[in-house]
Amino acid sequence: MAKLDDREYELVLSDLHLESPEAGLKVISHARMVDNHPATAIISTHLENDRLGSGRTVLIEPQEVPELLTKVADLISERATRRLERELKLAAAGC
Repeated sequence: MAKLDDREYELVLSDLHLESPEAGLKVISHARMVDNHPATAIISTHLENDRLGSGRTVLIEPQEVPELLTKVADLISERATRRLERELKLAAAGC
């Protein structure tokens, strides 16, 4: 997680089960707290929606590489849109 504090990322993908059952969720939670607000997604072969709750968590089953790449592109696009909207609101408030 230290790398998230040192660099800016557009997207953070994490496997749900890294070295422990909750490690993937901790990575995503930490990524959502850094200043640049990267898009986030969890990759898992076993989707466990009940453990993740609602919100912007995106679950990706890595069975189809083209589908994975499409979802990654969508996440980055959505993040860029949110960032632009935030900047426009700040600019409008500053006028």
